Amino acid sequence: MIVDVLEGRASVLPVPADDPAQAGALATTLRAGDEIADDVGAVLSTSGTTGIPKGAQLTAAGLAASAEATHDRLGGPGQWLLALPAYHVAGFQVLVRSVVAGTSPVAVAASFDPADLVSAIDGMGGGRRYASLVAAQLDKALKDDRAAAALADMDAVLIGGGPMPAGVAEKASAAGISVVRTYGMSETAGGCVYDGVPLRGVEVAVDGDGRISLGGPTVAAGYRNPVTPDPFRNPGWFRTDDIGVIDDSGALKVVGRADDAISTGGLTVMPGVVEAALATHPAVDECAVFGVPDERLGQRVVAAVVVTPAASVTLAELRTHVAATLPPTAAPRELHVVDELPRRGIGKVDRRALMRRFGA
Repeated sequence: MIVDVLEGRASVLPVPADDPAQAGALATTLRAGDEIADDVGAVLSTSGTTGIPKGAQLTAAGLAASAEATHDRLGGPGQWLLALPAYHVAGFQVLVRSVVAGTSPVAVAASFDPADLVSAIDGMGGGRRYASLVAAQLDKALKDDRAAAALADMDAVLIGGGPMPAGVAEKASAAGISVVRTYGMSETAGGCVYDGVPLRGVEVAVDGDGRISLGGPTVAAGYRNPVTPDPFRNPGWFRTDDIGVIDDSGALKVVGRADDAISTGGLTVMPGVVEAALATHPAVDECAVFGVPDERLGQRVVAAVVVTPAASVTLAELRTHVAATLPPTAAPRELHVVDELPRRGIGKVDRRALMRRFGA
């Protein structure tokens, strides 16, 4: 099927959906029975983080350009570990890269246990070896010495699907794992900025309001379903919902999503920045920051925290910890200790589920 896609014969990837209403929405989004433009190789559903998923129309040329630029950045073609669902762009691109490289991917369940991961990597051939994971998978692997050692034998481990907590990055580095942070989405044929630097042919622009736009051959040919305003209205470019800055070295730093920003007391707080500060507290294993309505402030900053085993933490302790590196406005005003954080798609933290749960 991937060969057909790269030869320009279009495919619409089905996405599993247990809820009949969700399945109906996806069918409408992907318009599986409708005609597809000749240059479109595949239609992939977006994650639907902020509403109904959209069908990104990826061209065969764009998919191939992404795969070739990835191999160019990583040091050459190789064999790939498939640990993400193929109906998500990250997993789909593993298949595309494998075809372009002339290799066969080695599959392991997305919810892999350490033993499965180790055996899958052991079963890969010689030459260069790569994996594409999300941060939650990497975090799970790091808790098992065998799995961490197996990943350390890979030439590169791409991490995408959302921001990576600071603690996970540090643990991966200590374990000798060659982590490459990727930024991109379904609309850009997956990750197109690696460690802040665009892949060959990719362009990055940041608007005056901080909104990131991505351009180049990997950008999709629009959506299957109409969206207003159209983020593809500038041909060859996709205007994201992300906020970022370009530092003095020219590297892109993603701060967070525009719609996740918390407006509190007339000031704006980006959850990702607060999460990075919270993650450095020894009692915090995982965390998510979000805003809930507040009569006086408009919104107040709330933290949901999974504590490290046998640890405990108070709101006052976390406020003091955050205020040591960030303005007092960013310090959480409410704390919820949870057993686990809700996730969606391929591992993204579901902030909206937390807002619904604790917003009252």
